[in-house]
Amino acid sequence: MATDLVQLSKTVSHALRHAPWLYELEVDEGGWVPVDDLLQALREHRAAWRGLKHDDLQRMIVHSDKARFELDGGRIRARYGHSLPGKLARTPAAPPSILYHGTPSRAVPAILSEGLKPMRRQYVHLSTDDDTARQVGGRKGGRPVILVVRAGEAHAAGVPFYAGNEFVWLADHVPPPFLDAPDASRSS
Repeated sequence: MATDLVQLSKTVSHALRHAPWLYELEVDEGGWVPVDDLLQALREHRAAWRGLKHDDLQRMIVHSDKARFELDGGRIRARYGHSLPGKLARTPAAPPSILYHGTPSRAVPAILSEGLKPMRRQYVHLSTDDDTARQVGGRKGGRPVILVVRAGEAHAAGVPFYAGNEFVWLADHVPPPFLDAPDASRSS
């Protein structure tokens, strides 16, 4: 089945220009995102895109009449139209006392045992509100469990956090003692 390039372009625009945190993407200071990270996020976003490849992104760019995107080696960025409130700079900072992380229920036992890890990404992505965490977690299949991260306590204990934007905080790892899963029993 051919990839719907218009829908792909709209989704990539949303991911790169407006809401990278919903796709767990880390936009650098120049607006670039690793292509592999974008492809992984798109594959998780839509079942029909499970087989999405680099070539599909190139076709989308070639067939676009507005030159919205730019590829450079293993990176991609939107050329214009960003509505991001700030860049996802990796600045160590004191986080809010509570942050949230949406995840599939199947991942909760491992997370509560080993803590939050970045997995295939550079950082653990944490949301400033449970609605955003629910949207992010929902992309991974099923009804997500929303973990409460006691970020203030973790920071006081020496866990580093990095300011993202008004919606996202990043961490290298969040140990289990700072995690709560209040709705885990309701999600099964």
